[in-house]
Amino acid sequence: MQSILELRHLKTLVALREAGNLLRAATLLNVTQSALSHQIKQLEDHHGTPLFERKSVPVRFTPAGERLLKLADAVLPQVAESERDLVRLAQGTAGQLRIAVECHTCFDWLMPSMDVFRGRWPEVELDIVSGFQADPVGLLYEHRADVAIVSDIDPDEAVDYHPLFRFEIVALLAHDHPLAKKEYLTARDFAGDTLITYPVPDDMLDVVRQVLKPAGVQPERRTTELTVAMLQLVASRRGIAALPLWAVQPYLNRNYVTARRITKNGLTGRLYAASAPDISAKPYLGDFVEMTRESCYLNLDSVELL
Repeated sequence: MQSILELRHLKTLVALREAGNLLRAATLLNVTQSALSHQIKQLEDHHGTPLFERKSVPVRFTPAGERLLKLADAVLPQVAESERDLVRLAQGTAGQLRIAVECHTCFDWLMPSMDVFRGRWPEVELDIVSGFQADPVGLLYEHRADVAIVSDIDPDEAVDYHPLFRFEIVALLAHDHPLAKKEYLTARDFAGDTLITYPVPDDMLDVVRQVLKPAGVQPERRTTELTVAMLQLVASRRGIAALPLWAVQPYLNRNYVTARRITKNGLTGRLYAASAPDISAKPYLGDFVEMTRESCYLNLDSVELL
């Protein structure tokens, strides 16, 4: 029997296992759910057996599916390593990857992503440009950074923006705060309280840029460098904070503070990786972007790919 098995089929099955369902797997692979289903159906028809149970949550593979996953786990890492070796042979040592960030909470997901990257590109000198950066894109122009993690796109900048993910930003309140009784907070709800933030410019705070400033609301402010210190202040009724849901979910799971949506439709934040044009000149940079998107989508709460 002639085989129709291709690497893309193995990648699809691995994505399905990691994502847990067809929709998330399709998002991870940047294809439609119908296209993904059709691809799997072709493979099942060819071999005359189902590969996973359609109604299982999370997805449960049949013995045939498990056998192909075993093959994927053996083959795909070797293919990826060989591709990286070919890059090294063609271009020599890969160089360095210096990362600049503008958000404090980025470190929560950046460190694990960097650990995975080091395993893939051990010869690349990987580093975070020291400290929080108010203008990380400016470091690209100065050749002091190779990639900048930013929350907004400036079309006037001569850089390439690579979408990472979007996420919900929620208001954090003490359990006994009067606003905790509301379903969601409006801009006016912040007016009579203290907004606790990181010590960053207003245009880097989504809650200020997207909600408070358009409404003409300027609450009292208090700043702190640490997320845990911010939540301690919130729990002590010293003010309200607005942070990514994925960053505070562990504290919510422990019932440390209360979270509420910001505006009826919620407040959405976005993150991008900015780099100098022509990312193909540094293949490891492109791999870092793709690996980071995949890792964050699979491991962070309430994250969606851009």
